[in-house]
Amino acid sequence: MTTPEAQMSGATPTSPPARADLASVASGAGAAASRTLLAALRASVRDVPDFPTPGIVFKDVAPLLADAALFHQATDAMAGPFAGAGITHVVAVEARGFIFGAPVAQRLGAGFIPVRKAGKLPWHTERIEYALEYASGILEIHRDACPPGARVLVVDDVLATGGTAAATGALVERLGAQVAGLTVLIELTFLRGRSALADRRVEALLAY
Repeated sequence: MTTPEAQMSGATPTSPPARADLASVASGAGAAASRTLLAALRASVRDVPDFPTPGIVFKDVAPLLADAALFHQATDAMAGPFAGAGITHVVAVEARGFIFGAPVAQRLGAGFIPVRKAGKLPWHTERIEYALEYASGILEIHRDACPPGARVLVVDDVLATGGTAAATGALVERLGAQVAGLTVLIELTFLRGRSALADRRVEALLAY
């Protein structure tokens, strides 16, 4: 069984079941180009065995981030499915979500909103406590982060159990905004994170 740290960090158990990549790629890309991009993205994700605990294979995206062209293509592809969705703000989750969320916001011409762990934001905040596998966590957002009626896209690096994404969506809705969907680089499908997100739209580039 995965640890809470593994679930939140893009780790997978050893020998995870395989699943085809989700073809959520940049708008207008041909099928061949899409397959080429997905193959390059998958090849750039490095497996690190026994991190952060024995028996876990961590999905390390550092090589992808270090490749300027591939990083640009990845964030384009993450933004692409929502290009016509009227997104006004992108909300990203601490910490690696920030890396992908900011460029996605720029691609969509949207504002950027950070969601952080408790005590990290300086202004008046709305907070939510949510369950992890063996513990709980707290996330916060500025109360004036976006106006009521804003259309928000949630961005993170990994969708694991779905707890963080669900809590983030709930925070956004408390501000009176609408959650248009979630876009991630990697989905760990064996953790069934989509089941925690009800009918929310979810787009992922790579699935394990």
